[in-house]
Amino acid sequence: MFPIRDHNPSLRPAYVTYAIMTINIAVFMAMLPAFGNETTISDIYASWALVPARVSSGEGAYTFFTSMFMHAGFMHLAGNMLFLWIFGDNLEDEMGHAKYLGFYIFCGVIAGLAQYLVGTSARVPMVGASGAIAGVMGGYLLLYPKAKIDVLLIFIIFFKVIPVPAWVMLGLWFTIQILGGFSGTAQGGVAYLAHLGGFAAGLIIIYPRWLALGGRQYWDRTFGLPDNPVARYEFVKTSIPAVKRRRKR
Repeated sequence: MFPIRDHNPSLRPAYVTYAIMTINIAVFMAMLPAFGNETTISDIYASWALVPARVSSGEGAYTFFTSMFMHAGFMHLAGNMLFLWIFGDNLEDEMGHAKYLGFYIFCGVIAGLAQYLVGTSARVPMVGASGAIAGVMGGYLLLYPKAKIDVLLIFIIFFKVIPVPAWVMLGLWFTIQILGGFSGTAQGGVAYLAHLGGFAAGLIIIYPRWLALGGRQYWDRTFGLPDNPVARYEFVKTSIPAVKRRRKR
């Protein structure tokens, strides 16, 4: 089960969100030739990924920033960019471009710090934008808890798109992170504590903005939805004519 879109188009172009996506894709494409060479990719990670043991030795503090623009594979990149594309535009629309950029970077750094603090001697490199994007998701949840998210449900050979409120989808995601983060370290290649740290940072930073908008009165006024008109998606029949198979004689 994973989201494919929300029903809330932003009123202004999300230039910062698109720029962040472009940078992430460009960095991945630049790294792509190195994935076939273990020595080269290890050197890249050693220089630019967040390696807790290196930070503890007094080096590489800048990797809290650089690591959030690196990815370990195509599906890692694609998943993160999908979540950013779905949730980033509305938050950028609400905050403004400059504040949103600062918010995104701050959440990413806090996410890296959260993972670092539970394993300061770890030598496994951490890369990915998911910590910063988790912050975006946390802010989105506070401002638009009832926004509709189209989720693709896959069960063996059964495929169906169902709309669910943001609080259901993001609440389920957050629960998974808590369960996965019980050990306090990355499990199966997933930095759960970074996700939790970024999500919490996003909630905390957006909280004053939510209060300024009216808090619960804001939810009552907007029904937990963005102020702009909600997009409606309908499945229609294709105009391509069906060609029936001829029976053999």
